[in-house]
Amino acid sequence: MGLSIASNYWNSTDRIGVFSSHWKSDSCSSFDSNAPGVLFYTIDFNFTTVLELIKTVLLLEYYNYIKSLHLIFIITWFAGLFYIPRIFIYHIEAQEKTAIERDILSQQLKLMAKRLWYIITWPSAILASIFAFTLLYLMPSWLTQDWMLIKLFFVGLLYLYHYKTHLIFKELQNDEFRYTSFFMRVWNEGATLILFAVVFLVILKSSFHWIFGFLSIVGLALLLMLGIRIYKRFRKDK
Repeated sequence: MGLSIASNYWNSTDRIGVFSSHWKSDSCSSFDSNAPGVLFYTIDFNFTTVLELIKTVLLLEYYNYIKSLHLIFIITWFAGLFYIPRIFIYHIEAQEKTAIERDILSQQLKLMAKRLWYIITWPSAILASIFAFTLLYLMPSWLTQDWMLIKLFFVGLLYLYHYKTHLIFKELQNDEFRYTSFFMRVWNEGATLILFAVVFLVILKSSFHWIFGFLSIVGLALLLMLGIRIYKRFRKDK
């Protein structure tokens, strides 16, 4: 017994790629390529296959919403990663103030860092990851492409960067100062490098051309570090 199912062509190669990847199996016995805009499948009628089809269609209907939410929480995640090292810098430099100023500034900066880290940065990281894994589930073919594998490598670096920043956050909350303000200024550029690498990979989708963009931002980071050193030396001499 067979079940003929027709699905609308959504004018999206992403969606067609997902649909095809889920139904490219022995259960598909015919495909009518003569009907423009419509995909026809004859599928052996069984409960598991029908459930999988329903799940796939429902998920594809929300594909663009999931992608949009992923991008939104990526932006807020990086916003937190960009700003919290600046709070760390102010907190470290506050230790050079008088006792009264140090106590007031430290308490205020601890509160600011805590709110930023736990209310914005951590929730954004978790939600961005959930939506990212959902997109990979919808588009498993991405995992066979070089650019995606390289991107996932940088995503792994981003998780490590986030974790290390969390450790620094915990230390400063406990008034443990193991890092200088200069180190934190350099550390602040780490998220920028990862962001540029990922964006170039996603836009260019090439495991070769993105290297030029990444090397450019590395060069820019080196110039920024040099500028920080020159400024620090100038301020000290003055």
